[in-house]
Amino acid sequence: MPDSFEFGGNIVWEPTTDYIERANLTRFMRQHGFKDFDELMRRSTEDVSWFTDAVLKFLDIQFHEPYSQVVDLSDGIHFPEWCVDGKMNIVHNCVDKYQSSDISDQSAVVWEGEEGETRSLTYRELYEQVNRAANALRSLGLGKGDAIGLFMPMTPEIVVAMLAVAKIGAIILPLFSGYGAGAVVTRLVDADAKALFTADGFFRRGKPVAMKPVADEAAAHVPTLQHMIVLNRADIPVDMREDRDHWWADLVDPQHAEAETELTSAEDVLMVIYTSGTTGVPKGAVHTHCGFPVKAAQDMAFGTDVHSGDVVYWMTDMGWMMGPWLVFGALILGATLFIYDGAPDYPGPDRMWTLVERHKITQLGVSPTLIRALIPHGEGPFKDHDLSSLRFFASTGEPWNPDPWLWLFERVGESKRPIINYSGGTEISGGIVMGNPILPLKPCSFSAACPGIAADVFDEDGQPVRNAVGELVIKSPWIGMTRGFWKDKQRYIDTYWSRWENVWVHGDFAAIDSDGLWYILGRSDDTLKIAGKRLGPAEVESVLVAHPDVVEAAAIGVPDQVKGMALVVFAVLRPGLSPTEALRQKLQRMIVEEMGKPLAPKAILFVSDLPKTRNAKVMRRMIRAAYLGQDPGDTSSLVNPEAVEEIKKAT
Repeated sequence: MPDSFEFGGNIVWEPTTDYIERANLTRFMRQHGFKDFDELMRRSTEDVSWFTDAVLKFLDIQFHEPYSQVVDLSDGIHFPEWCVDGKMNIVHNCVDKYQSSDISDQSAVVWEGEEGETRSLTYRELYEQVNRAANALRSLGLGKGDAIGLFMPMTPEIVVAMLAVAKIGAIILPLFSGYGAGAVVTRLVDADAKALFTADGFFRRGKPVAMKPVADEAAAHVPTLQHMIVLNRADIPVDMREDRDHWWADLVDPQHAEAETELTSAEDVLMVIYTSGTTGVPKGAVHTHCGFPVKAAQDMAFGTDVHSGDVVYWMTDMGWMMGPWLVFGALILGATLFIYDGAPDYPGPDRMWTLVERHKITQLGVSPTLIRALIPHGEGPFKDHDLSSLRFFASTGEPWNPDPWLWLFERVGESKRPIINYSGGTEISGGIVMGNPILPLKPCSFSAACPGIAADVFDEDGQPVRNAVGELVIKSPWIGMTRGFWKDKQRYIDTYWSRWENVWVHGDFAAIDSDGLWYILGRSDDTLKIAGKRLGPAEVESVLVAHPDVVEAAAIGVPDQVKGMALVVFAVLRPGLSPTEALRQKLQRMIVEEMGKPLAPKAILFVSDLPKTRNAKVMRRMIRAAYLGQDPGDTSSLVNPEAVEEIKKAT
């Protein structure tokens, strides 16, 4: 049995009348006569067909031909068919349908580059740009079912390209802008990609970074690739292959501003998003027109309470699921999506707050890693800016530690703006659990499971547990669930459905406290079990980052002849500080005092950085492998693979 769960503390935020009355969630509940959130959750999880139909109508998802059945489970819970017989293209619901409405003159996309340049596209301008790009793709012979990669910086053109691919019925392949050639090749080859959008390069910390040479190197190993469309972003000289390469300005801009939207089935493949595994090739999560975008918009509406006219910014790259999530969710809701191409702390630690003030951002998605990095700079960077437009913070990608969470909530948010924690994944199309504007919050918590998600926490015997740590599971299907892994049905079954019959096991370590609030404590394969006690790494890491000199920490378990597993922790210090033996001993005492003598760490090692993915998720499995001298697996998703080498040397 899992150990007793002790985490969370007291409620620190209660929803005000303003938050409750404005909430999309409140409106949805009143439309359907629910007296409280618990009643909504029961109906939404016990009658999935009813809930899905209600959400599709609430979001005004329009079909060219209506569905005859919301969901068909004849192939089992693992492979449901949604919106049976329905015909729709999600681009109609993101852009096309607004052209005869007042929203057509509202900003759809607002962009700022690191160098200070800004641009915006209204819904009308976005519609015209998407049509031009769709016509350009068709002029190259591309069409329905063709896979097209997006390997670009975060500019308005990547939004246009993504929607244009969907408009012609092709398949979107989002790729991280920082990938090396090998990672690009693996994904493009797996999907038999026929075309690739890329750019000459981008700017990071004031310096140009080339992308086209990486794309060229990758293209040489992708036999199906016929076309490359290149955006001039940074004025970097590049080689252009006459029989394959096209400048965006030459190919897209001259096209006609009207284009037909391909009529697709609701379950036609829209997008394949690759996620890295610890071993083997990356997994391609398959998503459809009526799947991922609907779940994204639902979570954005019910969790972060996005309305038409709001300005939503989530720090992301299009290669992380939060990129497409931001685009589809914001546009379906008639909001404005903001994107920034640059480092969030350049040229100074106030850059993010400058963006909020300048563009009147209303919902801001950050990572705990970023907040921990900003804390040492003090309160000046945010106090110098008008943040009154902000209604919500949001966060995903990794568990919080209490001190950074409270800093953001109390200092920046003045204890009045909620932090909407959000956790799920690429295969979920969004969240399993999420905060919302009508339920209270404790530090680091999630208010509840997302409506429509029959989530639970199971012990080792597959039984529900409360006030204890266990496996995060889902017991019913939901419209955003991946339709499987690209070309690998069995791997999908083995990954999520093999432990308990008809139960999705997500691989996260979770708990529900006595007040019904949820906590995600890291990947379940990161679980520590030392001297018979099982705990999540976040518990140990929270002790370390409570010390003012420690910016980040990672805790791993390593084999031990006596305890079975011993604790090893890695700490990153504030810039300019050097590790000392006195600090090491102080941190050792803090862990012992907080966690008990049996959990005294075998070693505390100081490093300059921790290996992270581009969505700021700390990869503890790679840290453990590096410490033990083992193969760390696929490192292509890391923003800083050199951190793995530093850990090897530190041991």
